[in-house]
Parts: sequence; structure tokens; C-alpha cells
Amino acid sequence: MKLNELYRKALNFEFLSVDEGLFLFENAPTSELAHIGNTLRKRQKPGNKVGWIIDRNVNTTNACVASCQFCNFYRVPGHKEEYITTLEQYKEKIEVLFAHGGQQILLQGGHHPKLKLDYYAQLFRDLKSMFPNLKLHALGPPEIHHISVVSKTSYEQTLLTLVEAGLDSLPGAGAEILDNAVRKQVSRGKCSADEWLEVMRVAHRLDITTSATMMFGHVETHRHRIEHLAKLRAVQAQAPDYSKGFTTFIPWPYMDEDTELRDKHGVINQVTADEYLRMIAISRIMLPNIKNIQASWLTVGKTVGQLSLHAGANDFGSIMIEENVVSAAGADHWFDAESIQAAIREAGFEPMLRNQRYEPVEPFQWDRELEMA
Repeated sequence: MKLNELYRKALNFEFLSVDEGLFLFENAPTSELAHIGNTLRKRQKPGNKVGWIIDRNVNTTNACVASCQFCNFYRVPGHKEEYITTLEQYKEKIEVLFAHGGQQILLQGGHHPKLKLDYYAQLFRDLKSMFPNLKLHALGPPEIHHISVVSKTSYEQTLLTLVEAGLDSLPGAGAEILDNAVRKQVSRGKCSADEWLEVMRVAHRLDITTSATMMFGHVETHRHRIEHLAKLRAVQAQAPDYSKGFTTFIPWPYMDEDTELRDKHGVINQVTADEYLRMIAISRIMLPNIKNIQASWLTVGKTVGQLSLHAGANDFGSIMIEENVVSAAGADHWFDAESIQAAIREAGFEPMLRNQRYEPVEPFQWDRELEMA
């Protein structure tokens, strides 16, 4: 293969094969790969704006049967530290979110064996009753699969029930690497790759806004990463015309501090800044039908996050008022509303506060007395 021919195909927004994408990732100079990613970004997202959002991660429960080898957050059901978040705790957390000008919570948690569909539907109704303006970016394909299994419902039934109860959008969490052999090593209790993808196909048919992710830098190969991108691209291509499908793709490096994957199996995070920027660029190249690529400043830090905006990324994600999973494994970078905008400007771009559909918004102004009436 010749790099110039692959560059030409990429710049024409052609779907590169897995072999072609792998060759590019492993052989193209970083400067050229980043240039192609940046050029595609400018064509797909004209202008100088970089998105960001104010939201808060809130965990439903830390009780989980998935046994992910990279997660320090979960506790086995029955553990003395197990919890299920109460409505009063949600209320307190959401009030803080609204006070910061945000409207959305990223609501996720463990695979609790006793919490079924009716629990989550009632929770969503209760939250929307207390906070009608709240946006629920909630659960994810592994949780939808788990809830469907314990509730004996189809993916479609589960999603329709949750949408009726108040679900606004579905995160792309729990993708890790969409290869079953890899998943058996790092997240053996979660849904399979095919099940993850099928949940998203159903969500797109139901016109639910979704995102997609990848956690890389553990036991996978470079080919696994490129195959992961190709699988997401195929599902996006299958989305009906009326659906937004995947609004964004977010790759981030595995965080290894105190994880079973590191302590028991010796798997450490060796992703360099250069490799991360190459992943941002190849993501933009391999996913011509997903317009937004998000930088994971939480895991790579401010400087690398800023550089990624020149390699294909066009979004800086959330200020993350609260985050309990990757931070427990060593991610310790933080922004507030002022500093995230300053970082975007320092990189040469204009910050754009957005919603989950990647539409520009103004900071939310909450009249507490009216909201709680």
C-alpha cells in the first residue's frame, strides 16, 4: 500500500478497509496523520468552534456483577460498601449541577442483579417530576442489555419504556474494545460486542441520540482498534435517515492505577501523547460518517487535549462536576467552566457550550422556586 493513495481516499471521505486503516495508523508519520485528521475535521465541522458541555456524572449504584478488570469503582453485591443512590442524594447533586448552569446528568452505574426495568423507569419519572428541565443522558448498551436480561424484556421494550419515562439520550459507554476475545479478558461479565452493537442499532431505529466510545491501551492489538472503528462506522451507516445515530466518538486510554488488570495481570497503560494523537486522527479518518470526535482531557490532560484539537477532534466534552470511575483508576485532570473555555481559546478555537445533540445552547438559568413548584 502507498500512503499517498490512502491519504487521497481519506480526504475523499471514502470508507477505508481495516487493512488500509491499520497500515495508515502504523506507518504514516504523526504530522501527516494529524494533518489529514485536521483537514477532515475542518470540512466536516467548518468554523473555529469547539464544543463543551456542563454535566455531572451520577452513579445509580456501585453494586455490579460485571467484574471488569479495569474498574475500581464497583463492589460485589452484598459488600459492606455497596450503595444505591437515593432520591434525596439525586436532588442534592442535581441542584449543584443546575447552580453551575448545567442541565444534564450522565447517569450510569453497576449491573445490579436486583434492579429491573421498573426500577429505572420509576427513577427516571421521579427525577423528571422533580426537575422537568433535566436531561437524562443515561445508562449505556451494557446496562440496557443487563436490564433486559434480568427483566426478561427485549432491547426495544426496554428502551421504549425508558424513553417514555424520561430518557433523553444513550451514552456509548461500556464499548471498551468491540472484540469478544478482548472483552473476555477485561470485562467478561458485560454484554458481547455484537450485543453492544445491536442495542445501538435498536436505539437508532427508535431515534434515540447516542454516542460511541473506545477504551484502548490494554490487551488489544492495533488491528482490534481499527476493527472497532469499522464496526461503529457500519452501525452508523445502518441508522435510518431520521436518526442522528452516533453524534460523537470518544476514545480514551485505559487508566491502570490499582486495577486488577494491572495488579494481577501486569497490564499497564503505555499510551503516549503521540499514540493518543494518532488515535484521534485515525478515528476521524476511519469514521467519516460520525461528525464529532471528542478529546478525553480527563485521561490525557490539558496539553494533549489541546493538541488533539489540531489532529481531528472538535469537542472538549464535559467539565465533569463529578466522575467516579476512571478517576478511581488514576485520571486526575480537572476543569471548571472558566478553565475549560480558557484551554479551548489557548488552543486557537472558540468555545461553544452545547447540548447532547451538539446544538449550541446558553448556560441554563434555574429558578429554583419555579422548578420545585
